Amino acid sequence: MPKKELIFFPTWTAGRKGYAERIRQFFQQHLEKKRLRLTHQRAQILDLLLQADRHLSQEEIYRTLKKYGIGRVTVFRTLKLLEECQLLTEVTTPRGQPRFEIHMERPHHDHLICIECGHILEIRWPELERIQERSCRKVGFLPAWHRHEIFGRCAECVR
Repeated sequence: MPKKELIFFPTWTAGRKGYAERIRQFFQQHLEKKRLRLTHQRAQILDLLLQADRHLSQEEIYRTLKKYGIGRVTVFRTLKLLEECQLLTEVTTPRGQPRFEIHMERPHHDHLICIECGHILEIRWPELERIQERSCRKVGFLPAWHRHEIFGRCAECVR
């Protein structure tokens, strides 16, 4: 069984009253702007992501939901819509495959990715963030976003 990966900073974020509903409403509003509906299939994909305790791949989402008649194309298109409205972000595996997480209302964090077992550890580095901000200001650079993905071996695989 895969290890729990998703860490909520602060820990109460995902369990906060109304969190999942706010995410659903935000997605529904985005869809309405595009003249699309929040179909049952799209809602199931979003719910799976909201309930996940680890970063999920497109294939894992498809395999989990295909028994409900949800196809690969529906998963792919829904993930694109979730990324488009900035509800979803991706993390890259050691083999270059994307895995996904809901990031709305979650503070910025980075990822340590094990090249042996694929485990992804979320981490926050306030000091590193301050260095980046100071460096950008110094050269007059206005960052839009960034992400750090550090690849190596987790504590278990090192043993």
